[in-house]
Amino acid sequence: MQIRPPFMVSYSITRKCNLKCRHCYSESVDQAAPDELSTEEAVRLMDDLSNWGIGLLIIDGGEPLCREDMLDVVKYASSKGIRTTIGSNGTLIGEGMARKMVEAGVMTVAISVDGADARTHDSFRGINGAFEQTFKGIEACRNVGLPFQFNTVIRKETLSQLDDMLRLAVEYGANAAEFFDLVAAGRARDECREQIHRRFTAE
Repeated sequence: MQIRPPFMVSYSITRKCNLKCRHCYSESVDQAAPDELSTEEAVRLMDDLSNWGIGLLIIDGGEPLCREDMLDVVKYASSKGIRTTIGSNGTLIGEGMARKMVEAGVMTVAISVDGADARTHDSFRGINGAFEQTFKGIEACRNVGLPFQFNTVIRKETLSQLDDMLRLAVEYGANAAEFFDLVAAGRARDECREQIHRRFTAE
């Protein structure tokens, strides 16, 4: 029996991040992890994925734009015929970076938006001003024609804001809006227990 490859592979290219998100499953910090793949090793991984015949590669982190060779890896993956997308907090995307992402072959960017206003988003992301910078990144993607979507973690604090967040996605021209449950993993185990929405109560 022939084993078919998975359609999608997610590659956390770095643990380094410029934010301090309360829910971070990878417990990312402001330094790269010592065991991250080198550029050469990442390129060999792209060869393996290409030979495997996967349909879609998602590069995330941490914040992938914190890794200097990220676009080189994307460009190589694209040259091997791998459809590549990026998961980002959006704060490091200016128009120059957005153009470089297009040139490297990034198909779309999934940008984290975790509140309909700065107070809600920034308190969850751990850095004041993150909301403003994220939407500057969204505007940069829109201005250069780089497709993007909103990624939103649902929690008790934002249940009442879902309509407003969907409205923002439409107003800014997002191709999609994807919602995720808040999972008690990583930092969320300690920092977000009160925010986890439980539909059922165990007896």
